[in-house]
Amino acid sequence: MKQLSSAQVRQMFLDFFQSKGHTIEPSASLVPVNDPTLLWINSGVATLKKYFDGSVVPENPRITNAQKSIRTNDIENVGKTARHHTMFEMLGNFSIGDYFKNEAIHWAWEFLTGPEWMAFDPEKLYVTVYPKDTEAKRIWHEEVGLPMDHIIDVEDNFWDIGAGPCGPDTEIFYDRGEAYNDLAEDDPENYPGGENERYLEIWNLVFSEFNHKPDNTFEPLPHKNIDTGMGLERMVSIVQDAPTNFETDLFLPIIHAVEKLSKQVKYGENPVTDISYKVIADHIRALSFAIGDGALPSNEGRGYVLRRLLRRAVMHGKKLGIEKAFLYDLVPVVGEIMVSYYPEVLQQKEFIEKVVRTEEERFNETINEGLEILNQVIADVKKENGTTLSGKDIFKLYDTYGFPVELTEEVAEDEGLKVDHAGFEKEMEVQRERARSARSTEKSMGVQSALLTDIKVESKFVGYDHIESNSELLVIVKGEELVSELTKGEAQLIFAETPFYAEMGGQVADTGWIIDASGDIVANVVDVQKAPNGQFMHTVEVLSTIKEGQVYHLLIDAPRRNRIIKNHTAIHLLHKALKEVLGEHANQAGSLVAPGHLRFDFTHFGQITTDELIKMEKIVNEKIWEAIPVETIETDIDTAKNMGAMALFGEKYGREVRVVNVGDWSIELCGGTHVANTENIGIFKIVSESGIGAGVRRIEAVTSKEAYELLEEEEQQLKDVAAIVKSPQLKEVVSKTEQLQQQLKELQKENEQLASKLANQQAGDIFKNSETINGKTIITAQVKVKDMNQLRQLADQWKQKAISDILVLANEQDGKVSLLAAMTKEMNEAGLKAGDLIKAIAPKVGGGGGGRPDMAQAGGKNPAGIPDALSEAKAWLANQ
Repeated sequence: MKQLSSAQVRQMFLDFFQSKGHTIEPSASLVPVNDPTLLWINSGVATLKKYFDGSVVPENPRITNAQKSIRTNDIENVGKTARHHTMFEMLGNFSIGDYFKNEAIHWAWEFLTGPEWMAFDPEKLYVTVYPKDTEAKRIWHEEVGLPMDHIIDVEDNFWDIGAGPCGPDTEIFYDRGEAYNDLAEDDPENYPGGENERYLEIWNLVFSEFNHKPDNTFEPLPHKNIDTGMGLERMVSIVQDAPTNFETDLFLPIIHAVEKLSKQVKYGENPVTDISYKVIADHIRALSFAIGDGALPSNEGRGYVLRRLLRRAVMHGKKLGIEKAFLYDLVPVVGEIMVSYYPEVLQQKEFIEKVVRTEEERFNETINEGLEILNQVIADVKKENGTTLSGKDIFKLYDTYGFPVELTEEVAEDEGLKVDHAGFEKEMEVQRERARSARSTEKSMGVQSALLTDIKVESKFVGYDHIESNSELLVIVKGEELVSELTKGEAQLIFAETPFYAEMGGQVADTGWIIDASGDIVANVVDVQKAPNGQFMHTVEVLSTIKEGQVYHLLIDAPRRNRIIKNHTAIHLLHKALKEVLGEHANQAGSLVAPGHLRFDFTHFGQITTDELIKMEKIVNEKIWEAIPVETIETDIDTAKNMGAMALFGEKYGREVRVVNVGDWSIELCGGTHVANTENIGIFKIVSESGIGAGVRRIEAVTSKEAYELLEEEEQQLKDVAAIVKSPQLKEVVSKTEQLQQQLKELQKENEQLASKLANQQAGDIFKNSETINGKTIITAQVKVKDMNQLRQLADQWKQKAISDILVLANEQDGKVSLLAAMTKEMNEAGLKAGDLIKAIAPKVGGGGGGRPDMAQAGGKNPAGIPDALSEAKAWLANQ
């Protein structure tokens, strides 16, 4: 068998299929682009859905790729089995309505057995087929020449997700030999296709030839497709004769790097510690690639997956005796392993290291205390002969110390205990209920009563095109009751149609008025929210009688709406500008679009510089002044994705979506209201930028009138400063301020010199007055200096002059007391310590302190006690 590196296997696969007319598709980001249905790219075919569903026609119907992928559904098995991974590579070849079974099978065989390719021994290869797929069986036996005893019928060899394209598949297995046989000869799983270590599945060829219809029947597809997948890690374990995937060149360099940090046994010496080595090696690969592709640790979605992986790796590091942050040191190791095909890890090494290290150090701040508590809980349970950790204890660890319940479960499992999941969920629900009760239940509709859920009437939103409309009042809700009319008070109303926008997607609701046929305002609209069944429910203050079934004129506050739409379009411009300045990892994490300001939260690790903020602001304003038309299109979700519209993970999109295009510069899925042209925004000004959580930052900004008012306010402040610094020209304020700063520095320096001279003069007076007590000389004095630093300078002078054995100084500044005690080396050798002395005298000034044997200090709040403190120092010495 050829001895090949992982890089050679990958490249050989791609070269082979390129020689068969395939186009090599680059590996896509692990973070799905324009596909909110996926948490991660989890297979080679996941990035090619646009071709298989017909929404995009590829230039070449033959495609091959090496695709990095992540799956975390069985994370607990990582490290415990030979081949479970969170991140892995899928090598694949695909046909979009071009070739089919014959070519797919023949090429697979050629690649595996051809002397210029993998050169596997044909006797080592077995295949499984779907029993009814006689064509595949015939090709394998009659054309390829595989003996019938190497072809196994398996009923599960049919790929089907319940609807749409489906078909039989054939899997190829490699016989690793008797040395890997972990089952008895008569074990029912001891065959290619069974659960065993001897026969290793290396390639799956899916023949997509049927359409699974809703009536559970199958019809032939007009265009048949090929979808294959080969796990790179498995192939490399074979060519490198590795017992598991972890002994290959994809993982061993990481494991060896961890060995250098560990105080435990080396890899391969203990099955228990081997699990920890494997988990760390696996998880740091996933973390490095995912963070490099723009995902960041957080408490939800894919961010939670990363946080969980990192914390599992940290926990396993502790099992290996690694207490400090270490995972970030492994990022370049991962990068070097993968650089030949994935240079992005090394290219973004510093950013990935920073994210990993920051997250790791934050976790380490709480993990040790949390572990101590968990270990105590486990000990208490065992002491009572219990078998389960309570939900309350698990929740405390989760809520107080950031311990994911999965980690608690793993630690408990290692100790032979179970965890009370139901109890944990109960505690979580109590916390959620507390959060819900803290919010308004009517206006936010955080609690949807059965009454609202039962309202089924239809209501149409016409506010994209209209700011007013005439509409029938269908529903009046007062408290928890449906009423037919109301004279005054607060109520919720549903109309047949409405121009009022309901609060969604960060945009606040419209406000306005309900007007009757006589032109009188009968109600003020103060809020609009979506009811459980999708209707727009208006919260109103009723001024005079309203009746169900009557037609009213609905009028929104147009000037207020106008301010809101300017801010909403500005947020789209800002989002795009962020990506241009900071990188594609800067994704929306929340927003608020209000009439007076906008707020945008986004993912980014690290500080944002002033220059970066200036660049973002400049880009947004340039796009405003370019007067770009803003176009909204209603289309299906697939068309929107193909247009390149940004879709946010976690958002739920229906079949029909709304796309907001700012020219061809910004394209986003959005249900909000917007200006017709960017010039309507006028001007954009960033007010503030700050961090609001791990990896999440916030920008607040204003537009139009508010931006002008802010600039006017800032200009007035500049004029005020100019008057203070006596600068006749605004443009000279900076230079004038710099001059004043320089003068201030010179004055401060002069003041420090004078203070130093004064201290020296005091030193001359102080050092003359020493007393001998108990055969030892001591100087005690109250001085007048600026701070503790100058007290220490006096002590340094005392030490250089060797005037006495002991020095005690006191200083009072702004009602606060500073004490300092110093001793010679000879006093220390005689058993006297400055720290003991300072602790004896500090209570006299209402304070406490400590320090080294040769020098100690203390603070206090009682200046009147200084004489007593100095006297106490002498008394202390007399008793030594």
